Amino acid sequence: MAVAAEARALGRGGMARVARASGVAVSTIQRGLIELKTPGRRRSSAKVRRSGGGRKRLSDVDERLVADLESLVEPAVRGDPESPLRWTCKSLRTLADALRNIGHPVSYVTVGALLRRSGYSLQANRKTKEGKQHPDRNAQFEFIYSEVGRQQANGQPVISVDSKKKELIGDFKNAGREWLPEGEPRRVRVHDFLIPRKGKAIPYGVYDLTRDEGWVNVGIDHDTAAFAVNSIRSWWTTMGRRAYPRGRSLLITADSGGSNGARTRLWKWELQKLANESGLKIFVRHLPPGTSKWNKIEHRLFSFISQNWRGRPLTSLAVIVNLIAGTKTKTGLRVRCEIDKGRYPKGEKISDEQMAELNFKPDKFHGDWNYMISPNRKRR
Repeated sequence: MAVAAEARALGRGGMARVARASGVAVSTIQRGLIELKTPGRRRSSAKVRRSGGGRKRLSDVDERLVADLESLVEPAVRGDPESPLRWTCKSLRTLADALRNIGHPVSYVTVGALLRRSGYSLQANRKTKEGKQHPDRNAQFEFIYSEVGRQQANGQPVISVDSKKKELIGDFKNAGREWLPEGEPRRVRVHDFLIPRKGKAIPYGVYDLTRDEGWVNVGIDHDTAAFAVNSIRSWWTTMGRRAYPRGRSLLITADSGGSNGARTRLWKWELQKLANESGLKIFVRHLPPGTSKWNKIEHRLFSFISQNWRGRPLTSLAVIVNLIAGTKTKTGLRVRCEIDKGRYPKGEKISDEQMAELNFKPDKFHGDWNYMISPNRKRR
């Protein structure tokens, strides 16, 4: 009606001009002009087509279509484990092909519409299954919290330790993006295969909870307990001893597994060596199994390192060290990094006789997770 009124206002030739400008058909404008002349014939909001008219939906004509589609989408639920789509990508086109094979002439567009009407949507995996939780998990976290507070109140060092993901050295793709001139991305290898002459880097981190400082020891051999403790030793001699000149004890929070695992004998043996060398009483507090993501070092140190080197191929050890050492935050985090060229052979065993030599005292609460290693009077 609006375009018809505009055409009438323009006078002779107005209908053609309005049709060109608006894209409305001339016949439609003509009908509008007729309605303007005879208001009684003006269209109401009533439907043009009678109720129930028009082409029927496929799902109305084909009664089995929706049921067969749902059996393809979720065969385990619908009781069809032998479905040909059991182990394939269930794209709309794949589903449409499968439906056509069993007698349903349907397009992938219709399949998408049917899925949406049935309450389906595209969804990614969600991490929610943590497995069985230890009954003392919360109690252990509360114990660690109180122990950390006590140690800090006494002016003694508290560190969180862990190994970061091993990194291949070379021109490999690194997740993330960085600003570069348009059309000039960094060229990297298609496949991530180890380059023997370059090897891999094993970053082991030590994070000082009190001073918000990080130390990363980049190894090139194996991630063993001896390497883990030597990383702590390097932190103490390089940073810790200067920061805590009155340090008499050291509290370490660590995961329950890996090179610093609660059941690893070599870890305790090497800590005894460190205690003997430094004169420190070493308290170890392990996080409960399956809770490594709550380790402070993960989100206070490693996460910022990953952000700092995102999109940058780690082409050499020097690049890795510089990117780690260049990691900073507005809240004051500073990081030091060095290369550890030592050799740490795998498979080193500690005997029962050696374990008996440890000056080892388990805590009354979960001695398997909480223990103290004191310097031996008799130094080896």
